[in-house]
Amino acid sequence: MGKRKLGALEKIDADLLYREEFLRQYEQYEAQRDIFRTAPASSVTSSLVPFRDLIDFVAHIADCYPDLTTNFFGDLSDILTKHHAELEPELREKIVGCLALLRKKDLVDSQKLLLTFFPILTTTTSKSLRAVLFQRIVSELRTANAKTHNHKLNRSFQTLLFDLVTSDRDSPKGLWAVKLTRDLWRRRVWTDSKAVEIMKEASLSDNAKVAVGGVRFFLGVDQDLEESDSEEEDTVDVRKLKHQAGVTKKTKKRLRTFDKAMATVKKKQRAKGQPHPLNFSALHLLHDPQGFAEAIFSRHLQSSKSKLNLAQKLLVLQLVSRLVGLHKLTLISLYSYFLKYLTPRQPSVTSFLASLAQATHNLVPPDVLEPLVQKIANEFVSEAVASEVASAGLNAIREICMRQPLAMTDTLLQDLVQYRKSKDKAVMMAAKGLLGSYREVGPEMLRKRDRGKDAAMGVRSGERKERRFGDTGDGGIEGLDLLEKWKAEEEQRKRDEKGIDGVDEDEDEDEDEDDSAAWEVDSEDSGADSGGWINADSDVEIELSDSEDDDDEDEEPYPKKVKGENDAVEASNEKVTPEDTENGLVNTNPTANLATRKILTPADLAKLQELKTQASINKLMGTSKRRVQISDKPDPEAPITATDISTSMLPRNHKLRQQQEASGVDADDEDAQDKHKHRSRAAIRHANKLAAGKSTTNKEKARRKNVLMTLGKARAKGKRSLVETSRVLKVHAERGKRGGRRGNK
Repeated sequence: MGKRKLGALEKIDADLLYREEFLRQYEQYEAQRDIFRTAPASSVTSSLVPFRDLIDFVAHIADCYPDLTTNFFGDLSDILTKHHAELEPELREKIVGCLALLRKKDLVDSQKLLLTFFPILTTTTSKSLRAVLFQRIVSELRTANAKTHNHKLNRSFQTLLFDLVTSDRDSPKGLWAVKLTRDLWRRRVWTDSKAVEIMKEASLSDNAKVAVGGVRFFLGVDQDLEESDSEEEDTVDVRKLKHQAGVTKKTKKRLRTFDKAMATVKKKQRAKGQPHPLNFSALHLLHDPQGFAEAIFSRHLQSSKSKLNLAQKLLVLQLVSRLVGLHKLTLISLYSYFLKYLTPRQPSVTSFLASLAQATHNLVPPDVLEPLVQKIANEFVSEAVASEVASAGLNAIREICMRQPLAMTDTLLQDLVQYRKSKDKAVMMAAKGLLGSYREVGPEMLRKRDRGKDAAMGVRSGERKERRFGDTGDGGIEGLDLLEKWKAEEEQRKRDEKGIDGVDEDEDEDEDEDDSAAWEVDSEDSGADSGGWINADSDVEIELSDSEDDDDEDEEPYPKKVKGENDAVEASNEKVTPEDTENGLVNTNPTANLATRKILTPADLAKLQELKTQASINKLMGTSKRRVQISDKPDPEAPITATDISTSMLPRNHKLRQQQEASGVDADDEDAQDKHKHRSRAAIRHANKLAAGKSTTNKEKARRKNVLMTLGKARAKGKRSLVETSRVLKVHAERGKRGGRRGNK
């Protein structure tokens, strides 16, 4: 106990000594502060050094004596606000750091600190001070929203940025609001609609830099999200699918094809689970997409007073087209805007084609798109243009018609499909892609010989009907027909094993038990805490009397439910009339039977995912030697770029070679880079000689000569007689003695 009391007394004495020392230092700080306020410009460097040290000392000890330093923050903020242009850079950065330190010690709130830093950020001309203030503001907002979202602080600061953008649309100060909002959005600090509204108003600014900054935010061009490298668990049973693929015939070619298809399916599954690289969440948070698209299109594209150049207008056009395609907006004037840019001589024409394809959806009137498709076909697709131009035109038409098949006429489609016989690889693949897409969405527009086996059978059976404008199709679960078919096969297999033709009551009970067990696939103990089922009498009939029912007592009763699949179909067809089918009273969609008949269990959903994966692999692998690449259903959220238009249908090695040529890298050199590290001296000497531009020997030239050029000499050598051979050898020996043909000794 004595040691503890002695330590406490020593601590009290030390505190008194420290307080007196702090008071002396604080009084010296106040004297230096008054001198600086009277003449800030005339202060010499020698007097600023102790003032900077005093500020640093007081800021670090201010939390120990809060009663003495109540005015310290106000003094520093006043000096920085009024004299930031005259202060020495080191002193200026020291004041900023001390203000942030006071906030870290909870001597001042975040809102007060931000209101001090932000006005200086928008007015100062010092590049170093702007960088420091920007970093401090972002760091403070991140710290304030680290544990939970500080809605009060976020709302007040977002209102400040919103007023900065909307108060003066010609001022470049709005660029700081764009930079702060974009950085905080990238760091997931601000993810609400208020931040999106700030960038929306910035996109409508009259200042070119502010407007382009807002447009780039929505496009996600400069977005650098911090994505984790953790891989998601595979949801595909690779061994099972690989076994199924190799059941028929195990060949190396089939295994390579399976590996490629499996990699494609896994890539699509990972892409569905991961966040999209483009900032589509911001596009979904827009309050009025239609009004925003109309406002930005009329302000920056249609207006003659627009200050944007062609590259900036192209960014705005990409944003408008993405809004139209994503939200399925109606903006008829947008499509007439494309007409003057759809020529091969137009700079960045592939970007215009990509924007046009992005702005197309199934609710766009076909009469609006037909002139555009016709002009693309006339300008780009012909035998007189280069192969790159023709492939780009065909790819653009394919992307447009995938989203709105009615934009194509029968005559034009049949003409474009003929390019699949072209000798150029890119044109041939683009035409085959167009043919494959119309086999899926509109086979009736093709000739019978071009429809293919599956499409022709679908047209004859009525599964693939002609689409009409505005028909969105029946909603449902994707791939439900596969599950329906699999269940029918399983039921048929069970019947064959038991030797039963129909379905009896015992089988119904077994199916009910299987269904109840299927609900416990994911969680077996989910219903452990429940009180159990309530027994109810299912045989009790409730009679409802009505005036109409009394009149219809003499009518025939409804047929009872028939066990067995075929009998059920016959019983259902007995009461179906053509009038009911035309009026839509009867559901003729066979894939909707399973969804309307029962509730899918977790086991059914797992099997559905497995069947969809297997169908995707079979589609990619193909079943015949002459496979045509069939495009999947277009995703409205998937952006279309200029690269997709120019090289979307090229094989993988062609794409790789084009990218390497654009970047200045040779594919052969890149593939053989490891081989070139270990070479013989003769090979190195030969490479150096070729690099220096020197000639090689005749023997080396003869070895590199084309084989067709040496066939005549080889035939002549084979027909020589012994006399001719001896004469040639003598001439060769004499020529060697005199030094060759020129006699060089």
